[in-house]
Amino acid sequence: MYSIGVDLGGTKIRTAIVSDSGSVLHSAELPTGATDGPDAVIERVLDSIRCAMAVLADRTDSTYQRKLIGIGVGSPGPLDPRTGVVLSPPNLPGWNRIPLRQHVESVFQLPTYLDNDANVAALAEWRFGAGQGADNMVYATVSTGIGAGLILDGKLFHGQSGSAGEIGHMIVDAKGPLCTCGNHGCLEAWSSGTAISNIATERYGRPLNAKEVEQLAKQGDAQAQDILEQAFSYLGLGLINVVNLFNPSVIVIGGGVAQVGAPLFERVRDIVLKQAIQGKSVQILPALLGKNAGVIGAAALPFISLGGGDGHDTRKSTHSLSYDPV
Repeated sequence: MYSIGVDLGGTKIRTAIVSDSGSVLHSAELPTGATDGPDAVIERVLDSIRCAMAVLADRTDSTYQRKLIGIGVGSPGPLDPRTGVVLSPPNLPGWNRIPLRQHVESVFQLPTYLDNDANVAALAEWRFGAGQGADNMVYATVSTGIGAGLILDGKLFHGQSGSAGEIGHMIVDAKGPLCTCGNHGCLEAWSSGTAISNIATERYGRPLNAKEVEQLAKQGDAQAQDILEQAFSYLGLGLINVVNLFNPSVIVIGGGVAQVGAPLFERVRDIVLKQAIQGKSVQILPALLGKNAGVIGAAALPFISLGGGDGHDTRKSTHSLSYDPV
């Protein structure tokens, strides 16, 4: 069986054809163009799915098409996975209660599922990546924004309205920078790739992105090293709260900023180990699936929700992971 997974991000849309074993048959990427507004972004999402459909159509073995069971979409939150509506994500300007699942399902006439981008990446790392075997796992994505997917007692935890895991908007310094959500001092305003870029641009007096700051730090630039040290320290502080709240056995960190590697993980592990109540009992690991985590997890939604692929939309898992958004 196959499914199409879409990872809608603040800067890129990544789409893939994925098997039920987690293998990626084909993937493609295009810019989100978030500032163009919801209609333009939705059309790009639809185009990306059309391209994936075309790849399937070109397969000489037509059984590939017959085995396509659905579409899964991971989107920045907050959103409601039960209704398929994207509410008001700070990283997608102009989006307000957009029925994204309905848009996709009406065009392709296939069962379509929507969830938070961090949740779908958590599913992927839990089933196929660094979190395999953990009943209690937190996946934290540190990229354009910051979010988390929570696997608690073997279940993906959504919360009352589907917005659980918005750790990026945990306030870690009430006097800190203004966040896109309107509050001051959110974790995302200190430790995301966007925050690193904003702080560096202000200090250097010229535009710098997070990757450029990382390169300067590697070259020994003290100011760049200080910016990253600050970002990673606040990330550690945020994860102390996560450990104290949820008591996970594993925290998996992914996203573009996590590609910095050792400097981030060493600082975060040191802070959590010393200050979290159960800091000694939690493993903090890098994600294994890289940029494919979002699309693999999104593509997993139809497999899990269709209850083993019998063609009946039960919206109930028969896998070891429970997923029941309605």
